[in-house]
Amino acid sequence: MVRSIDSLYETLFSGLDSASPIAMTLSGEQWCLAATEDSLGIAMHTPGSSIAPMFPHGLDGLPLAGASRALMSWNMVEASFAMAAVNAFYNTRERMELLGSSLPEGGHYGDGMDFTGMTVGIVGHMRGPAGLRETAKEVYILERSPKPGDYPDTACDYILPKCDLVIITGSSLINKSLPHLLELCPNAYTILTGPSVPMCPALLELGIDRLAGLVVTEREAMLRHVEGSVPGSPHHLGRAFLLSR
Repeated sequence: MVRSIDSLYETLFSGLDSASPIAMTLSGEQWCLAATEDSLGIAMHTPGSSIAPMFPHGLDGLPLAGASRALMSWNMVEASFAMAAVNAFYNTRERMELLGSSLPEGGHYGDGMDFTGMTVGIVGHMRGPAGLRETAKEVYILERSPKPGDYPDTACDYILPKCDLVIITGSSLINKSLPHLLELCPNAYTILTGPSVPMCPALLELGIDRLAGLVVTEREAMLRHVEGSVPGSPHHLGRAFLLSR
C-alpha cells in the first residue's frame, strides 16, 4: 500500500533506466506527448501554470529518466509532459510483450469482471465498462469539473471508503491525487485506466490491482491528433494493454 506520495513516484522513477534524450514534446488542448527517437508517450494535458516549472527551458533534449522527474512538479503543464515522458519508456510494445501483457482488439479495462451488487466509484468522468450500471448496486462518478449527475471530487473522502470497486483516471498521477485516493479505498479492487497510465508492474504492489494503459502504434498520426487538438479518444492510434496482480 502507498504510504506517501514519494513512495509511489519513486517506484516509477526507479524503473526508468533510459538515458535516451527527449527528441520533442508538443501538446494540444487535451493531450501532451513526449517522444524519443524510438518511442512516444502521451498523457492528459492538465492545465495549471501558477508555479514555476522545474525545467524552465522545457524537457526537449533532456535525458528521458531525468526529465521524468518533472512529474513531481506542481506546474501541472510541465507534469503532463513528464507523464508523457514516463510513458514513452514504459508503454512500448516490446515491454508489453516481455511482460506477457495482452488485451484483444476492442478490449476494455473491465473485461472479465463481474460487477453484480458492487458499489463502484469512478474518479474522472468516464462511462465505465459495458453492463456496469445494469448490474452494480450503485455507481458514483466523482469529477473535478463535474457534469450533471457527477459528484465533485471533494466527495471522494466520503464515498470511496464504501466502494467495492474504484476506477481511477491516470491523470491522477499528474495532479498528485492518486496516493490519497488509494488511501481512501484500501479494501476495494482498484483500476488505474486511461492513456496517461504508465504500464509499470511495480505499481501493482502499491495498492493498485489493475493497470490499463495505451501503447502508441501510429506515431505520425498521434502527432497530428495531439497537435491538432482532434476531438475524441486517441485509442484508435494505439493498442490497449492490461497488467493485473
